[in-house]
Formats: sequence, structure tokens, C-alpha cells
Amino acid sequence: MITKEVDLAIIGAGPAGMAGAISASKAGMDSIMVLERAEYPGGLLHQCIHNGFGLHYFKEDLTGPEYAERFISDLSGMDIQLCLNTMVTHLNPDRTIEAINPEWGEFKVQPKSVILAMGCREKTRFSIGIPGSRPSGIFTAGLAQKLVNVDGYMPGEEFVILGSGDIGMIMARRLHLEGARVKAVVEMMPHVGGLIRNEVQCLNDFDIPLLLEHTITEIYGNDRLEGVKIAQMDKDGNIMGDTERDISCDCLLLSVGLIPENELSMEAGIALDERIGGPFVDEYLQTSVDGIFAAGNVVQVWDLVDNVTLDGEKTGTNAARFVAGELMKKPAEIQVVPEDNIRTVTPHKIVGNDPVEFALRVQEPIQNAELKIGKKRKKFRVLSPTEVIKITLQQEDLEPYWQDGQVEVSCIQRKKEKAHD
Repeated sequence: MITKEVDLAIIGAGPAGMAGAISASKAGMDSIMVLERAEYPGGLLHQCIHNGFGLHYFKEDLTGPEYAERFISDLSGMDIQLCLNTMVTHLNPDRTIEAINPEWGEFKVQPKSVILAMGCREKTRFSIGIPGSRPSGIFTAGLAQKLVNVDGYMPGEEFVILGSGDIGMIMARRLHLEGARVKAVVEMMPHVGGLIRNEVQCLNDFDIPLLLEHTITEIYGNDRLEGVKIAQMDKDGNIMGDTERDISCDCLLLSVGLIPENELSMEAGIALDERIGGPFVDEYLQTSVDGIFAAGNVVQVWDLVDNVTLDGEKTGTNAARFVAGELMKKPAEIQVVPEDNIRTVTPHKIVGNDPVEFALRVQEPIQNAELKIGKKRKKFRVLSPTEVIKITLQQEDLEPYWQDGQVEVSCIQRKKEKAHD
């Protein structure tokens, strides 16, 4: 079996993986290998032909393929080994990687550091347990996006979309523009699951019905989907039987959430956060296994690809510091504890002397919000679970917490008389 020795191995060539490779090369790493199971780099960006990418990173409004091309171009101009059609089969606790591709067959990689950039996958019908038969015509929103935008196939004529994630809302608009009839976007929460701009631009602008606090209770059809039964839900999440009604359709798209892809992480013995499905990481995005870093949607599902890219850049720089022996840790650490109305927060712990960037989501929408990280306060007019909030604290802000070993993060609503602050 062929064995490759490198300074850095990156699993995944999506936006996080490409950004990690480029930043590691700029930081002085000599031998970098990127392992990608697809035929081309870029992850899922190639099928996201809508615009809205790069507004923060490039200060330009790009489509997914345009955004990916900029990093693919940079990557091809550097001394970085890109291995396409390569499936990583094993990741061991000693950082050894086992993989297979058509060129080398089975081979091993012995890296000094690793970046996990496997991204995330969509939840399926069986993750949410909708009763009914198993007819054709039921797709995840991402698969439907590939069928329409890449393969040129229309999977149906009349659609119902369950879930209001960004891909689901974007596909509602896409299908409408292709001549299909989108009868409803059904969402069990009292608010959409994706960005507000997508609710406005994809649903409101095209008069596509949005049914909040509703869900699908049954699927009809044997060989082909014939329709679904929907019902309203009460505040406790219980189905209100007297509100059930049928909607005929020949295609159901599921946009019911994303799961970080961490089977390889578990095999390597990396500790995972059950709340979000990604690895526990410190402020350097290093996991519980020394020398293994994680970036992008494999840690937590981000709202924007621009943030995924920044995550990747951070891991590339820190992996280079690790290999050079410059990533110094303190003997103590600070645990980051999510409290009131905090759904997710990273990093999970603080171990070094550098400034710390916190990335978090709130559990519920909140107006006149006050975000608290220890004694640090920041006020917002409104916070939404669909958007990731980033706040950077300096070491002097964190100094009081080294002795206690933890810092709490919470979000509260300010009193009405302070709403003008």
C-alpha cells in the first residue's frame, strides 16, 4: 500500500477545505494534500446557481459557481496536491488516513496535521418520521436542486415543500421560475428556518404560500406521490386534528435541517457536541485530538458560505502554527457554557492567549436583545435563530474567568424603557 507523508491533509474540497489549503500554503506549509470524493472541487457550490454569495468576503454579489471558481483558481496556482475521486475510508486517532482512488488504489496518508472539512448532509424523511407509503416523488431539497440545476431534470409538476430552510425556499423560487406550481411551503416553527432575505426574495416576491406552525402528517400514493395531509400545530407542538386537510401534489421536497458529517470524526475518537452534531473545538478550531482541526459546516451549520470560508482560513493558519510548534496552550482552560436562549456557541473552550471569536445562534427570535458573554454586553434590535452572531473578545475581557474555569453565554430581552439604546 502506498504511503504519503505530508504536513497537512484536508478532507473535503468545499469552500472550507479550499480556504484552509490556501491559507496554510500562505502561512508557509510546504506539503499539503486535499482529499475530495467528488470529480471536482467546490462542494455543493456548483449547483447553487442563484446569487447572494460573497457579499461579505468579496463585497460582491456572486453565484455559487462564481464564488467557487475564485478559490479553485487560487488553489490551482499553488503547490497543493488536489486528489479528486478520492474516498477517505478511515481516520485514526494518530491522524493516519486511509483512502482509495482510481490512480493509487488503496493508500495511506501520514500527516502532521489534519483539517476536517466534510461539510454536512440533509436530513431525510426517515429522520423526522412522516407516516405513509414509500412512493417516488419524495426528495431532499438539495437533491432536487442538483436534478434541476445540474442534470436538467424537473422531478415533478406540483410541489409541496416541508421545511423553510434556505435550500427549500430557494428551490421554491427556482421551481416556480421553471413553470412548476409550488402549492405550499410548510414550516412547523412560528418563523422560517432560513435567512429572512430568502423569505422575502423567494417566497413573498413570488406569492408562494408559507404555512407557519404546520406540518405534514401523512403521505398518499403507492407507485407515485399523490398528495400529503397537513395540519396546524399548537404552541406545544401538538397536532390539531380538526385542522387537517389534504393537498394534492406529485412531488414533496424536504428542507428539514442539516447534520454535520462526522462519521470519520467519531472513528478518530473526537469528542462531539450532541447539541449541534459537530466536534468540540477550542478557539483555534482544534478538536479534542491534537493536530486535528475542523472547519465550516462539519463543526456547525453556518448561515453564509462567507463564514465557512473564514472558518477554513482560520484552520489553515492554525494548522501551520501547530506543525511549526507555535500553537501554545495554557495549562488551564475556560469552558464556554451556553445558558438562556443560546442554541449553539463555539468555541466550546478557550485554551490560549489570542483573541477569541465567538459564533452563536439564539434559540428563539428576540427583540431588544442583550447578548452576554461573561460581563461583556452587546445590544441588538432583534436576533433571529437563522443568523449566526459573531463577537470577538480580547484576552483582557477573559482574564477574570481563568480561575473559575468557565464563562457563561446568554441572551435576554431588555426592558422596554431601554429599547431605544
